[in-house]
Formats: sequence, structure tokens, C-alpha cells
Amino acid sequence: MQYTDACVFPLPLGDSSLRRMAFEARELGFDSIVAAGVAGSVYRGIEIIGGTLIHAKETREVQAVLRKDTPQPSLPIVSAGGYSFNRAVIQAGWAKVIREIHTTPRNSFDHIISRMAADKQVAVDLDLSVLIQERGYMRQKVLQRYADLVSLQGRFDFPFTISSGARSILEMKSRRDMIALCGLFGLDREGALSALGNVSRIIHREKPVEVVA
Repeated sequence: MQYTDACVFPLPLGDSSLRRMAFEARELGFDSIVAAGVAGSVYRGIEIIGGTLIHAKETREVQAVLRKDTPQPSLPIVSAGGYSFNRAVIQAGWAKVIREIHTTPRNSFDHIISRMAADKQVAVDLDLSVLIQERGYMRQKVLQRYADLVSLQGRFDFPFTISSGARSILEMKSRRDMIALCGLFGLDREGALSALGNVSRIIHREKPVEVVA
């Protein structure tokens, strides 16, 4: 299984170079990282997967970003919004990963969208940086939201990804640390390890066989 930190932010979005973050990821037990705003490459045996982060309020903005030509295919990662937005983005297959659900209303990702995400195999990213950064009530709110997502995932089996959300090497987490943090909201070791392997599955998923008459 290829273990991946599903979102890090190298320079210029963060404070550390892409190569330094790739090297650190290897030391922390990862095979690959999704790096926001860069092209894919390989550095010292670590696969660097380019991630296109899309922050949009309307679906036409998402389409506009995806239409732009890029030098290499990248992983489309869309920030969650309201119910209608999330449903449209997932149903259309524009996103491979949807993140920041914890910032949206609870009803923005319900059982209907959960089933749709499972059918389309759109992953929900669990950004662990917010568990470190938030305090008090806000941290408890994120923990509860993630626990709700774990409950939905148990019923509908949509994929999770897990990210450190690191903007420097000091914020990157080891596989062991990520698994421990996931335990805070009810995602067990087996589930966390599976989630850490889902980026590779999403990227390398076989296309359906097309029968030509």
C-alpha cells in the first residue's frame, strides 16, 4: 500500500521548500505527498502528486478552473460549501477529493451526498491540522463533525483521505501520529491506514472497460 499525506503546502503557499517537505515525508513513513499548487514529480523515492485546490462559491467557478490547461494532470481538490454546491460538485465528478467540510453547516454533507460520494468514489479529506490549531469549543466542534463523518462513512463507505495540512516541515505528522489523532474522533487504526492509502487508489483507479460494437 502506498501511504500518502493528502495535502501539504510548500513554498510559496507555505514556509518550506517542496524538496524539504518530500524528504521529511519519507522520514515520517510516507511514500507520497499531495502538494498544493505544484506539478507532479519524484524526489528521493517520494512521489509528489500535484494538487489543484479549488476554492469557489459557485459551480461555474469550479468548471472554469478545471478547464484551464495544466502542464501535468493534477488531483482536483475542492473546498466544501453549501448543500447544493457539494451535491453538484460530487455528482458531476469535478472533484476527486472534497475538503474543509468542518467549516460548513452540518446539513451540507448528509446521507444523500454520502451515498453519492460512495458511488462516484469522491474522497472526503480529514485535515488534521485543525485539531492542532483549534482550542476549546472550536476544537470540540471539529472533533464532533469528524465523528459524524466517520459514522456516515461506516454506513455508506465513501473514501476518506487524511492530510496534515502542513505549511512547514514542523507541522508535518508521522503515520503513527496521524493514526493516533484519528482515534480522537473514532476512526480506528484499520480505517486510518486505509484512508492513508486512498490517494493512490483514486489516482490509479482502473477506468471501466468500454465495449465498442
